[in-house]
Amino acid sequence: MLAMAAIAFWPVPVDSAAGPQLTATLAWLHAHGIPRFVNYQFVEFAANIIFFIPLGFFLGFGLHRFWLACVLGLVASSVIELGQLLFLPNRYATITDVVANTLGTFLGAVIWLAVKRFRQRPLPPSDHADLR
Repeated sequence: MLAMAAIAFWPVPVDSAAGPQLTATLAWLHAHGIPRFVNYQFVEFAANIIFFIPLGFFLGFGLHRFWLACVLGLVASSVIELGQLLFLPNRYATITDVVANTLGTFLGAVIWLAVKRFRQRPLPPSDHADLR
């Protein structure tokens, strides 16, 4: 959570130093058949989703409430974006980030729910006779 807060409130975009490398990598990928829609915006959106998956998982695990975890992810993302808007002039607060972050939280909560359901299912009967 501390790492997440540090990245969210870093004074400059955390990918600013990687911009030229990302541009070169995307150009190479496009030259080798990756569709053009896989651009900087796509990568940033996907990174925001991935970044919030752990939050959704741990909120689901800690709260044992799927929808509450999702709502708290929306609230956390909104607070982050509002903080960036108000206090970090070099950062960009966007609704797109809120959508991506909330989607990531949702996916993390889905993973938690799947793990929970998998662990709760009864074990199948043993095919082996009792070897006493």
